[in-house]
Amino acid sequence: MSDLWKAASRCVEPNRAKAILVVAGVVLALGLIQAHQLKIGDYGIGVPELRPESRYNLDNAVIVNKFAIGVNTLGVVAQTTGVQGACTQYDIMSAIEAFDWYMQNVPGTQSVISLPGLAKMVNAGFNEGNIKWRALPRDPQVMAQSVTPIDTSTGLLNPDCSAMQVLVNTTDQQGETIARLVSAVKGFPSPAPREKLQFKLATGNMGVAAATNEAVDKARWEMNFAIFGALLVMCMVTFRSLRATLCILIPLAIVSVLCEALMPMLGIGLKVSTLPVIALGVGVGVDYGIYLYDRIETHLEEGKDLATAFYEALNERGTAMVFTAVTMTIGVGTWAMSALKFQADMGILLAFMFFLNMLGALFLLPALAAFLLKPHAPAAAR
Repeated sequence: MSDLWKAASRCVEPNRAKAILVVAGVVLALGLIQAHQLKIGDYGIGVPELRPESRYNLDNAVIVNKFAIGVNTLGVVAQTTGVQGACTQYDIMSAIEAFDWYMQNVPGTQSVISLPGLAKMVNAGFNEGNIKWRALPRDPQVMAQSVTPIDTSTGLLNPDCSAMQVLVNTTDQQGETIARLVSAVKGFPSPAPREKLQFKLATGNMGVAAATNEAVDKARWEMNFAIFGALLVMCMVTFRSLRATLCILIPLAIVSVLCEALMPMLGIGLKVSTLPVIALGVGVGVDYGIYLYDRIETHLEEGKDLATAFYEALNERGTAMVFTAVTMTIGVGTWAMSALKFQADMGILLAFMFFLNMLGALFLLPALAAFLLKPHAPAAAR
């Protein structure tokens, strides 16, 4: 490995270091552009944890294509305040009916089930099925007759009608679809006074997904600031040098951006199960830079120039660092053959981060050191 380390140690030469930094800058710029394509939530049709050809996803596609129902439901609760027998009041039921029609016309909606929609069908049934009677009656007693056959077990109303659920079946569970539907619910111009009727989000599996996606979007930046902040503090305490800390953290930050750029290319969204991947990759990848820089600093304090110090550090730690990185990369890379798409995707992402973090420590760290670090005086001269 000695010849390899000699070649690698030339990365600290000014011209080579400039070339490496230029390449890193271009790659970072392209990564930032692509990372903007990363979406919160799921991609594609069906369950993203399974492959598209899985039995569940194939069945889901057939159900969505052939029937006016779906396996994903966003529940919106129409909550009344101070209204006695709200489900017999025409103004309240009419407002919910308007919401029903409004949501049917939002892209991503497969169908909508609501109390007014069923009440209209019951009302027509009481009138020999005549379609002209498929409307909401204005008389409270007739409205009560139309609503009574609809049991609370349907989940569409509670005993006192203070909460009436509208079920929105979605075409898929993509993050964009959920965000669009949630935004539509929030922006619905209700004809009923707000103090009497409010549309509350959200129930159903898509309601949980919507809340989760909002939390992930917020936690994304908090997590990045937390992990890099912690590493910044620990590196500052250990090496007592901002320049050294930047040499270690900048390669990690670039690899993190590239990981976020790779995710949309693989059709992987940012969600609870994928959010920790970047943190894990950074937590493991920082070891390479710390191990290598620790030895570089030691040799610099002995009075050696940067190229020699880097070469000696590679002789001492390089083989172990490469062996560890390659072993971990191959280990998690085998997940790509898993029948579970989620596991395969995570294996690819982790292998990508483990290997690139090693390359960053081997090539980008010394290139940064060539411009950021100041020459050390020999320890005996201090």
